[in-house]
Amino acid sequence: MNMMKYKGYIAHIEYDDGDHIFVGHLAGIKDIVGFHGTTVNELEVAFHESVDNYISISEETGRAAQKPYSGKLMLRVSPDVHAAVATAAQVHGKSINQWASDILGKAAHI
Repeated sequence: MNMMKYKGYIAHIEYDDGDHIFVGHLAGIKDIVGFHGTTVNELEVAFHESVDNYISISEETGRAAQKPYSGKLMLRVSPDVHAAVATAAQVHGKSINQWASDILGKAAHI
C-alpha cells in the first residue's frame, strides 16, 4: 500500500517517473496539501513538514485544519445483510460495531 501516516493524517504516495520523484498528497480532506521527495527519507521529512505547516497555517488563519476522518461510519445495508452481520458478531462474541471494525480493518490491510 502506498501511504504514510503522521498525526492522524494519511498521505497517498505515487512515483513520478518523468521527474524521478515520489509525490504525496494528504488523503481524506478537501484542502489540497502536497509534498515530494527524491528518497523515501526525504519524502517522509517533507510529509511531516507539510502536515505541521498545514496545522500551523490553519491555526494562524483561525480556520480549523480539516481532520481526515471522525471514526464514525454510517452504512445502509439490506435487512438480510444486517441480520447476517449481527449473527456473525454474536458468534464471535463481539458487538456489531467491533466485528465490523475488525473485518473492515482486515479488508483495508490495517
